[in-house]
Amino acid sequence: MSNFQEEKKLVLKYFDEMENAGYEDLKDVMEKYMAPEYNFKGVYPFREQEGIENAAEVFFIPLKKALSSMQRRQDIFIGGFNEFDHSKWVMSMGHFMGLFDQDWLGIPHTRKMISLRYAEFNCVENGKITKTGLFVDIIGFMQQAGVNPMPPQTGNYFVYPGPRNHNGLLFEDAPEEEGVKTLKLVNKMVDDLDKLNKTMGCPPEILEKSWSKNMIWYGPGGIGASYTIPRYQEQHQLPFRNRLTDKKFNGHVCRFAEGNFACFFGWPNLTNRPLGGFLGMPGGEVKADMQVVDVYCREGDKLSENWVLIDLPYWLKQQGLDILERTQQIYNA
Repeated sequence: MSNFQEEKKLVLKYFDEMENAGYEDLKDVMEKYMAPEYNFKGVYPFREQEGIENAAEVFFIPLKKALSSMQRRQDIFIGGFNEFDHSKWVMSMGHFMGLFDQDWLGIPHTRKMISLRYAEFNCVENGKITKTGLFVDIIGFMQQAGVNPMPPQTGNYFVYPGPRNHNGLLFEDAPEEEGVKTLKLVNKMVDDLDKLNKTMGCPPEILEKSWSKNMIWYGPGGIGASYTIPRYQEQHQLPFRNRLTDKKFNGHVCRFAEGNFACFFGWPNLTNRPLGGFLGMPGGEVKADMQVVDVYCREGDKLSENWVLIDLPYWLKQQGLDILERTQQIYNA
């Protein structure tokens, strides 16, 4: 049986110290847990940062300043071997919850509770965190703050729950064979969909091979969530498949599973070009990259829930629309 206890305990201690530290002490905490060659990957506008100081100054400190009394509220916590290089990773998914007391990224503060959805991947080597992939849902955050930069969405965005069975916090290691089963199912599903990338649409029977009929897809702000295969196809999959072209799958940085849960992220996962209509936006000639996180829950022999973060602000930025810059200009002129 694989053992991820050392890595999990290190990451949990790091989370606890970061939550309890003031923003002026965050660098000290990070230096305790991170390797000197630490690499941070995040959504736009944070992007890739080399070293602890850069990551702290660009992402961690401004967020901690903006959200008073910030808590990390985890829904899923798993560890595993990255199937690409066998390195050990720990993934946490949930929400950062706090009081929105200072403007963040040009988004006006509300002085009210707010939740920032996140998925965080940490690679642990020789007792230190060497790499982080930390994705947050900025558009979902903006919607909660009353500043929606997007046209009406096809699904419904809200503060998403964790797994239906409340079994996502694997502080103790799960049996190895269960993770193998989950990852095999996810990989089969990804392969099935990848084969369709040069075509439009997707027959529902393709999804039914790997998805529960009562699947839930928790998409990013700007798209929203969908429930059941027919509504998922109507409210996300078919607009995504039919209104984007020149699709190219670029692979993943990290992919692993533990127990009934699996996760991956890419840098970028996908490249595509909009034909017009996706997100209610016009088409264009720019091929744009998508950074995507997927977290899956398996029940029996089918996938039942899927939490997805897509760096839509970066995808739009590549096409000439900076929704953060536009929001700041409108609200902070």
